[in-house]
Amino acid sequence: MKNLSDISIQYIKGVGPNRRKLFNRLGIESVEDLLYFFPRRYEDRRDLTPIAQLKLGEWQTISGTVVTSEGKRSWYTKKHVFEVLLDDKSGRLTCIWFNQPYLVNYFKLGGRVVCYGKVDMYKNSLQMISPEYEVVEEEEESLAMGRIVSVYPLTRGITQRYLRKTIKACLDHYQDQMVDELPVPLRNKHRLVNIKRSIHNIHFPESFEEQDEALRRLSFEEFYFFQMSIILRRLSITQKPGYSHDISDGLTLKFISAFPFKLTSAQNRVIREIRGDMSRPRPMLRLLQGDVGSGKTLVAFFGCVAAFENGFQSAIMAPTEILARQHYEKVEGMLKNGSFKDMRTVLLVSGLKKKEKEKIYQQIRLGEFDLIVGTHALINEEVVFKNLSFVVIDEQHKFGVRQRALLSEKGSNPDILIMTATPIPRTLCITLFGDLDVSIIDELPPGRGKVKTMLFSDAQSQEVYRLVREKVNGGDQAYIIYPIIEESATLDLKAAQQMYEDFKKTVFKGLRLGLVHGQMKRQEAQKIMVQFKNNQIDILVATTILEVGVDVPEANVMVIEHAERFGLSQLHQLRGRIGRGFKDGLCLLVAEPSTAEGTERLKAILSTHDGFKIAQHDLMIRGPGRYFGRHQHGLNELKVANPATQLDVLELARKEAMALLHDDPQLMEEGHLRIKQIIKKRYPTYLEMVAAG
Repeated sequence: MKNLSDISIQYIKGVGPNRRKLFNRLGIESVEDLLYFFPRRYEDRRDLTPIAQLKLGEWQTISGTVVTSEGKRSWYTKKHVFEVLLDDKSGRLTCIWFNQPYLVNYFKLGGRVVCYGKVDMYKNSLQMISPEYEVVEEEEESLAMGRIVSVYPLTRGITQRYLRKTIKACLDHYQDQMVDELPVPLRNKHRLVNIKRSIHNIHFPESFEEQDEALRRLSFEEFYFFQMSIILRRLSITQKPGYSHDISDGLTLKFISAFPFKLTSAQNRVIREIRGDMSRPRPMLRLLQGDVGSGKTLVAFFGCVAAFENGFQSAIMAPTEILARQHYEKVEGMLKNGSFKDMRTVLLVSGLKKKEKEKIYQQIRLGEFDLIVGTHALINEEVVFKNLSFVVIDEQHKFGVRQRALLSEKGSNPDILIMTATPIPRTLCITLFGDLDVSIIDELPPGRGKVKTMLFSDAQSQEVYRLVREKVNGGDQAYIIYPIIEESATLDLKAAQQMYEDFKKTVFKGLRLGLVHGQMKRQEAQKIMVQFKNNQIDILVATTILEVGVDVPEANVMVIEHAERFGLSQLHQLRGRIGRGFKDGLCLLVAEPSTAEGTERLKAILSTHDGFKIAQHDLMIRGPGRYFGRHQHGLNELKVANPATQLDVLELARKEAMALLHDDPQLMEEGHLRIKQIIKKRYPTYLEMVAAG
């Protein structure tokens, strides 16, 4: 019998070769893909709210008959507007869509329609703007009305009713061929329903209890196999021989005393944790989390010093040249006239001239540098270390798995410290980094300025610019940040450049302005950043390249234009660039949010400065996949499980995975070979990951 993953979607009733291409756009190629294409939400259509009883401002589902429909062009905005008037005998409601003239082909007079959207009042009439809609045909009512109905992600050419009908046909034909991957004893132990029942009930539940039961079972399976791969990866690294560094109390005290300020208790705690790891003969694998400005680089530098004092080399790899240069400058500043000034450091970035790079390669190979700071240039095959024992990888989620592997392969199982200023909620830590020990710097150095955050509408932008001018006249420097989104990068860049020109001629006339954006040559951008740092520029107009790697203590004012277009963690990172000295900072958000998600993001950034609380907000708003981007290993495979909302299931699955691997760490027992095959199938990069750590 063929595996369901080997049967093309085109052989399902109602699909065929042409529609197969539409399904491919949703990532559905096989029968198995379709069965595991899960709903994004559910609508309870067993007892819909009558139009007359709808509540203003709430998102609700209604059903009605089309009374009128018309398309027209707005005289004010020139947008195409399509309006449908629905009636359900208790009342009437108008639905409005913009720039979708093709909708005239969908809504027929007298036809039945289900709409889901936010209910508002306009000129004494109820309305929904751009609601989700579904035209219901009489013969398909059994799947669309009088029950809990699944709502799926779509692509143009596929409707909810067609997708639902196709999934039903697929289940009817192939459900009995499904193989349950979870061992029976494990299912029985935790009362998990079998796979056939789970898949049926996730798509067509008779009750929300059935849907919850199916969700729990499918989530457990996803967490279980993913945690298995995570734990196997840790075992594959920590069981290898590593470097045992001799780190005395004297060396630790010498390091802590080398600075003109007192380290925070969190920094001291993490230094103790790193010291403990580096003293053991097994490779360290540790994640260091800390907010912007919490002093992570200093703590990481302790590991570099420990390697140096033991006669070894160390490396720090950053995702951008700006950030690599900042790390290098910080390290140089710490070494200058300090207790470890004999330590030889170098900056290796792709922007260096060929001859210069070749000379550095030779010096690294001969051991003439003790600490090498750089970008992905460090993993160039020409870079050969003499004796690398300690590696720091900064903002690791911006590197691919293979890139991280290449750096760790440069030594014989070096100790690895992964740093991030993007706080990671505990649930995601377990999910994605369950193979790492975790250290957290959860306090900022004393005496740091506080940052006040304020929200303004576009109409209030002149007030924002007045505040900026007032602050600059008082001696502060300011950033004005514009978003650059890939889909509209050219237009976005033009907007930033245009505003820069306008500012010089109007609101900020007489002040010194600079412009930095991602399309500039590196030397040009670097020159402007140096001028800003040296207080030769009052206001820096910049794009989101500022997100990481800028440290200008005198810059205490930031305007973020179109703030609704930024992600929550982006906003937090940007805001972290001000208030870095002793003076308080002022962050001014200019925004016109048009979605519920955009509004939630702005509420969250206004409510707290705590990076971990913001990370948790971000995770809840976006879900785990979009929190890191789907390229992050593990999140592609979590099709239904959500670590943000299912911590209990995640911890249960992890506990069971650990118990099995404790007894059979190589998965060599006869009953476990199948589990090994499943992991390799679900994670094609499995062997690469084991190397990457």
